This record gives sequence, structure tokens and C-alpha cells, in this order.
Amino acid sequence: MLDVVVYLLYRAGLAIIAAMPLRFLFAFGQFLGVCAWVVSGKYRRLAKRNVAIAFGNEKSPPELRRLVRRHFQRLGANLLCGVKLCTMPPEKILRHVKVENIESMGSQFRAGVPVVLILSHLGIWELFAQLMPKFVGFVRNASVYQGLGNRFIDEHVRRTRSQTGLELFDRHDGFEPVIELLRSGGGVGVLSDQHAGDHGLWTPFFGRLASTSPLPGLLAKRTHAAVIAAAVYTTGPARWRMVFTERFDQPGASVATLTSKINEVIEQQIRLAPEDWFWVHNRWKTPQPNFLLARYKRGVHLPPGVSAHDLKPFRILIRSSNWLGDAVMSVPTVRAIKNGRPDAQVTVAAQAKIAPMWNLVPEVDAIIPLPNGSLLPAVSLLRRRSHFDVAILFPNSLRVALESWLGGILRRVGYRGHWRRWLLNQPVPEARTPGPPEHHSLRFLRIARECGAETSKSEGPTSNIQIAVADQPLKIGLCPGADYGPAKRWLQGRFAEVAAKISAQSSAQWILFGTKNDVAIGDQIAAAISDHCQRSHYPATSRRM
Repeated sequence: MLDVVVYLLYRAGLAIIAAMPLRFLFAFGQFLGVCAWVVSGKYRRLAKRNVAIAFGNEKSPPELRRLVRRHFQRLGANLLCGVKLCTMPPEKILRHVKVENIESMGSQFRAGVPVVLILSHLGIWELFAQLMPKFVGFVRNASVYQGLGNRFIDEHVRRTRSQTGLELFDRHDGFEPVIELLRSGGGVGVLSDQHAGDHGLWTPFFGRLASTSPLPGLLAKRTHAAVIAAAVYTTGPARWRMVFTERFDQPGASVATLTSKINEVIEQQIRLAPEDWFWVHNRWKTPQPNFLLARYKRGVHLPPGVSAHDLKPFRILIRSSNWLGDAVMSVPTVRAIKNGRPDAQVTVAAQAKIAPMWNLVPEVDAIIPLPNGSLLPAVSLLRRRSHFDVAILFPNSLRVALESWLGGILRRVGYRGHWRRWLLNQPVPEARTPGPPEHHSLRFLRIARECGAETSKSEGPTSNIQIAVADQPLKIGLCPGADYGPAKRWLQGRFAEVAAKISAQSSAQWILFGTKNDVAIGDQIAAAISDHCQRSHYPATSRRM
């Protein structure tokens, strides 16, 4: 019943809009766009984030804010005008739309070459459904279509578009009919500028990795179709320009290369009229849970001439553990996170007393020493730094979760911890395996694995220890004690095994550090490795062998 009511309201709205002059609709749509810009904080923030990703290195903050406001105006105007234009015959539409370079498609069709037409949410993109059959109606024309939730509205849209001669293929019905049409010499339009989710190829768009559908490239490769792009630009009140590119696919190019080229072409189109693009779509969406890309089926593709250093960074904040031993055990996890995607920029926030330790980890790009004491100075420090895409929280405390939440970081990852589940939007499940408790280093690694990192190389024991042979004996320290007792202490036999492997490669002098409570375990380790090193006596707070 609700679908029927919505459909009736939809048809009434269409009738009202169709009765209004186009120039009035353009002006009224601009007014509605400004109203939406004022009241829709969620989409205003999304558009602001998107334009900052695209143009943050090129435009000032005031210019970005003006661009967002103009976009809402343009979006309102084009949406209302698009509704009316879709009710008009092609001859009347062409009084308001100038079509340029349509011959680039016509020449391919006349040569018997099918065409995959790359479309984007730029201007009034629905005009292609109205005008394509008029200009290239001597071949079959189709569009890949996403079915609407309301079946009555869906049937009306299908019926309206089919009246122009356009065929519609629902993507949920498979792509064999699309391939058959292309092999018969026809043309298919595909919207190619949306986030493609877990099934997409990660390739740059405005310099930032974005999940992109490989469908146009797959269709072109399977049917030997030409690839051409087209866009609609707003040139004035109730005036538009529809422009077709030349064919830009290269012989022998892979699907991945063609997909990245499509992103490049769409970016060039958007730069010509940035207000016209659909900035309120989450094009650079952070996937959940796998925002690290190491395990994606299609993976990452960088076009020729583009390296990881050329990408705009995906900024990851890692909140370090407050204890030195725990921080050391989390280093393999930090490495796995850094290697999880080529654009990862890893910043570690740590208490000032252990922050220097992170300088020894090459995978860490920046360090934020956090002040002791009140929560607010730490929050203020995080807010002043670069806008982070994700915060990964190693400690389980409520305070740490509050730091990232109040710091304005949208994605917050960690174990549920102590009374903080409501502050996390990507909680990591605890291990549920029988047997002894999970080692702390493996518990950290599960966080990286739950985010999409490849951790298999970090989970097993390290057996390929290699030590450079030096002229002087190595001096290596061991600190086998733990404030919390055996629960966080490595077994003394394993200390001895590592020491034996290293001593077998190079002469080493071993120094054992600890308090008087660690003398017993220190003596056991010293006895086990005495064959590999010299022994001398030190006070009870440290032992040298």
C-alpha cells in the first residue's frame, strides 16, 4: 500500500514539474539547493570531504566551501530540470542542449564496431536516455540499469525510457544480454563513477584510491568494443552541452589499465565543471571491515607512471599501548597495517615516555607524543593534526576510545574493551579458540587481519634471523622480566633459543637487564646460553654474560 501512495505522489510531482517553464525550474531548483545546503549537514559534510580529497591541494578552504555551495545549487537546478526534460520529445530538448562530437560514436557504429559509452553523474545524465536513440538509432542502444525499490515507479521509468527506443538491462539479471547486444554492433551506456564496493578494482581517482567497477573494461575486452565517454555540462540557466570524447581504449590494454584510464577521463570531465558532479555520493568510501586492501580479489592497480608515492594518503592513526613491552609486541601489527595498502600513511599516537621507541620502526610515518594528565589536551592535539580516515586502538580503555571519538575520527577500530563499545563503529571480535590464552602479539595481529591485512608472515615464529658479522663483538640486551608476572613474560627457554641462533652467526656479548625480582629467571637464561658467550658479574639489577 505504501508503494502505491509513494507512486501516486511521484506521478503528481511529475505532472506539476512538467507544467512549469524550464527557466523557472532552474531558478527554483537553485533555491531548493541552497535550502538543502543549509539544512542537510550530513550531505554538506560529505560533499566537503569529497571536494577536499579532489581539490584540497589545489584550492583554498574558502574556495572549497564555495564549490560545495554552488554544487548544491547546481544539483537542485539540474534535478528539477532533468525531470521536465525527460517528459519532453527530443526535438524540444535540443532547443536547450547542444550536442558536440556525436560523430565519434557514429563513425564507430558505421564501421561495425560496438561502443561502450562511459557515463558519469555529471549534469543531467538522464538526457542520454532521451537523445541517444535519436542520433544513433540505426543500431541498438541500451543502458545498464539499477532497478528501483518501488516496483510501480520502476515500471514507469522503464516504460518511459523504452518509448525512445532505449533498451534497459537490469544488472541483477546478468550481463549476457548486454554482451549479445554489443556483439550485434550496438551501444551500451554504463555509469562508471560510483563506489564499486568489495567487487571493484582499487585504482586512482583524483589521486586517491577508489573502488571502481571493471564492468566497462570487461565488456569492451569480451566484445572488442570501442570505449568512448560523454558528459553533460551546464552552460547557463536552462542551457546544457553534451560532449562526446574520441575513442580512448588502446589495443591490447588490460581490463585494469582500461579501468584506470576511465577514471582518468572522468576526472578530466569533472575538472571542466566541478559544480556539476554528484559530490554527495561517497565515492571514496572507506570499506568495512576491510579498509586494508591486501586481500581483495581484484586488488590495486596503479597506471603506468604512477607510484605509491604519487597517491594521496589514506591516513591511519594507531593509538599505541601505554606499556613499552606491549608496544614492542604490537610492532608486527603496525607493519602489517602499513603493508595493507600502498597509500597507507601511518601515524602513531603514544604517551611521551614511549614515543621515541616508534622512531625505530621504519613503517611509522609520523609520531604524536601525547601529554600526560587530562583527556582534553590529547584530543586537541589530535584535532589539530591531519584529518585521519581511521583510528586503530590497541589499548582497551574507555579513555583511548574517547580520544579518537572526540578527535573527530570517523572510523574507530578496536576490541570492545571496558565500557566503550558505543564509541567503536568497527569492533574486533575476541578469540574463541580452546586452549591456552592467545599470545599478546597475536591478539594485536588479529586487529590488522580484521581490517583486511595479510598477517600470515607475521604470525609464525621467526626462523630466518640474520646478523651482519662485525669486527667487534655484538652487545645485545635481554630484558626477560615482566611487571605482571608470567602472563606477559616470554618463556626463558625461548630467550635462550634466540640467543643461541644469533651467537651461532656472530660473537655476541649478552647483557641481561631486570630488577632483583628477575634474578632467578636471569640465572636460568644465563646458564642456558653460557656456551655461546662470555660471562661476567653485574649487580642484582642487571646481569651480563
